[in-house]
Amino acid sequence: MNTYESNVMAELFKEEGYEIADFEDFADVYVVNTCTVTNMSDRKSRQILRRAKEINPNSILCVVGCYVQVNSEELAKLEYIDILLGTNDRRNIVKYVKEFEKCGQNTDVTSSAVISKKINAVSDIMKRQEYIEWGGTAYTPHARAEIKIQDGCDRFCTYCIIPYARGPVRSRESSEIVKEVERLVQFGIKEIVITGIHISSYGKDLKSEESLIDVLEKVNSINGVERIRLGSLEPLIITNDFITRLKKLEKVCNHFHLSLQSGCNETLKRMNRRYSVDDFRNIVKIIRDNIEDVALTTDIIVGFPGETEEEFNETYEFLKEICFSKMHVFKYSPRKGTKAASFPNQVDGNIKSKRSDILIQLSNKNEKDFASQYIGKQIEVLFENEEEGHTSNYIKVIEETKKQKAGNIRVVTPKKYQDGSLYC
Repeated sequence: MNTYESNVMAELFKEEGYEIADFEDFADVYVVNTCTVTNMSDRKSRQILRRAKEINPNSILCVVGCYVQVNSEELAKLEYIDILLGTNDRRNIVKYVKEFEKCGQNTDVTSSAVISKKINAVSDIMKRQEYIEWGGTAYTPHARAEIKIQDGCDRFCTYCIIPYARGPVRSRESSEIVKEVERLVQFGIKEIVITGIHISSYGKDLKSEESLIDVLEKVNSINGVERIRLGSLEPLIITNDFITRLKKLEKVCNHFHLSLQSGCNETLKRMNRRYSVDDFRNIVKIIRDNIEDVALTTDIIVGFPGETEEEFNETYEFLKEICFSKMHVFKYSPRKGTKAASFPNQVDGNIKSKRSDILIQLSNKNEKDFASQYIGKQIEVLFENEEEGHTSNYIKVIEETKKQKAGNIRVVTPKKYQDGSLYC
């Protein structure tokens, strides 16, 4: 999601005559598009902000995104930040930069957001009820491009700050989605990644009553699109009807990222995840019964408040049973403003680390076993550059001779597996 939005902002600057520089280079304007899903992401954002201002103390430093949306008062106190934008108005970032330039030249400034030569344009995202088009296209020089189909989330999982950072569900009109995909195809993009904050909620706010599967059918029909990859899915969207329609779409990749978070029913209840272990088991069965060579990946939180050793062991055994091809393991991070931050029985950090290590070892084993089955077999790979690409079920493949042309889908035969990748 942030990759998409960063690319769009870059295009908006280019349309106004700005030249995009590498972030480590000396530049006139720096934009940091922040994440706030964990305490670590907040800390990294602050480090990057300081680094940018150190490179050019006289630059205009813009901090935008989720961290700003939920912590604008804290960030506004930092003297070296010049412009603050949350998640509500980033399409106007170039306008705010130009207004700040006027402010520095002591000319008239029209924006009411200018306070003591600092622009604070963070507004209440919870009042936003409709999807607002940004203008511009998220152009990327790679063969794969993300496309945003919705924003916001109304799930309110007890550990998650994102609904407060992104606001209610707002779905993009499918006609606009199709237009952007058609533009991306003209750039030579072969793979479209469907992204959003909660793409499974797509359409619930639209009068047309379109859903995610309707969008996928439309994108699948666009000439030039060779692959469609789905972002993270709410597991409950997977039904027999959904899969029946999905498996007819030959361009949709056989890779599903289903965010599980825990394999214990009691933990899931405290998380407000709205499904049970049995529900998830049935969802996996539906997918594997219908989609050939499918890869299933997931997110897992360890050390959620109240997670006992017994609950963790239930999760571990369930993960062994499901055998995901890869798992993203997170140690629970309390987020101020969420229900779980005030839950009793917070888990010790050392215990979180131990549990995380156990699951990462399981994930590494699963990843190796899944990818290794393709050694010596012919597989199709979309190369993003001359040496790296991915299969449709999202195995990373490295061409050691670096002879591939970016943007090509080629048939290769892997010879070995090493450190998360197949080599050919």
